[in-house]
Amino acid sequence: MQPAGRRTVVDLALQPGAIRADEAMARSRALAKLKLSDIAFRHVTRGAAVFVLLLLGGVIISLIIGATPALSKFGLGFLVSERWNPVTENFGALAPIYGTLVTSLIAMVIAVPIGLFIAMFLTELCPMWLRRPIGIAIELLAGIPSIIYGIWGLFVFAPFLQSTLQPFLIATFGEVPVLSTLFAGPPYGIGMLTAGLILAIMVLPFVTSISRDVFEAVPPVLKEAAYGLGCTTWEVVRYVVLPYTRVGVIGGVMLGLGRALGETMAVTFVIGNAHKVSASLIAPGTTISATIANEFTEAVGDIYTSSLIALGLILFVITFIVLALARYLLLRIERRIG
Repeated sequence: MQPAGRRTVVDLALQPGAIRADEAMARSRALAKLKLSDIAFRHVTRGAAVFVLLLLGGVIISLIIGATPALSKFGLGFLVSERWNPVTENFGALAPIYGTLVTSLIAMVIAVPIGLFIAMFLTELCPMWLRRPIGIAIELLAGIPSIIYGIWGLFVFAPFLQSTLQPFLIATFGEVPVLSTLFAGPPYGIGMLTAGLILAIMVLPFVTSISRDVFEAVPPVLKEAAYGLGCTTWEVVRYVVLPYTRVGVIGGVMLGLGRALGETMAVTFVIGNAHKVSASLIAPGTTISATIANEFTEAVGDIYTSSLIALGLILFVITFIVLALARYLLLRIERRIG
C-alpha cells in the first residue's frame, strides 16, 4: 500500500512533466555545488604539490646563495682540502665529507644484513606469541630520540668499546696488511667506528620494519607452492621472498641510508669532532652534520658562515645523488621484471 499522495518511481519516470521546475532547480544547485567542491579540491591538491616544489626550490636557492662566498673564494679546492682553520679563514670540506661517507657505510654494512635477518625471522620462523614483543621493541628503538643515543654512546658504549672491542681489533689486526691501517692508533673509545655502530643501531629499526612489512606482503600461495616442492625455509626466502620484495627492500635500505647521512646529535657525541682524514676507523673524525651543529653558533665572519652553509649544500647534493641512484636502480629492476 502506497501512502496517499505519494507516487511510485515508475510513475514519476513514465509520466511526462513529472519533475517540476523547483525540483530541476534543486538538482542544478546540487550539481553546481558538487562541481565547485571538486574544483576546490583539485586546486587545493595542486597547490600542495606546487608548495612542496617551491619549498624545495627555496631551500636549494638559499643554500646556493649562502655558499657562494666560500665557493667563490676556495673554488673546487674546497671539496678536496682537509684544512679547517677559523682563525685564518681557511676551510675545506674533505674531512666532513669523508667522515659522513665512512660512518654511513659502516652503519649500512652492519644494519642491512642484521635487519633483513630479523625480518626473515619474524615472518618465517618466529612463534606467534613472540612476534608482537619483538615488533614493539623494534618500534621503540625507532622512537628513541637521537640525543639519547648520543648520551648513551658517549657515557656507556664508548667506554665499553675502549676497553674491549678496540684493543681486540688493534691486537688482532696489528700485523695484518691493510687491516693494520684500518685499526691503527690508540683506543680512544670515540671515533668513526663508534659513530658507525651507533648509526647502525639507529638505522636498524627502519630497515627491519620496512623489510618485515614487504615480506608479509608476499602471497602465501607462492611460499606454500615452494614448500610443496620440498624447499627449505632458506630456499623459500632466497628464491621466493627476496625476489618478490626486492624493490621494497631496496627502498627500506635507501631510507636507512638517508637517515644515516643526515644524523647529527648522536654522531656529534661520539665521533670526536676532529677535522682530519684518517685511514684508521678508530680515529676521531667528523661529519658534515656534526660540523654544522658544533660550529654554526660560533661562526664569525662571512667566509666562516658561508663555508658551513656550503657543507649543508654538499650534504644536500650527496643525499640527492643517493636517492637518484636508488630510484634509477628501482626503475631498472622494474623494467627487468616487467
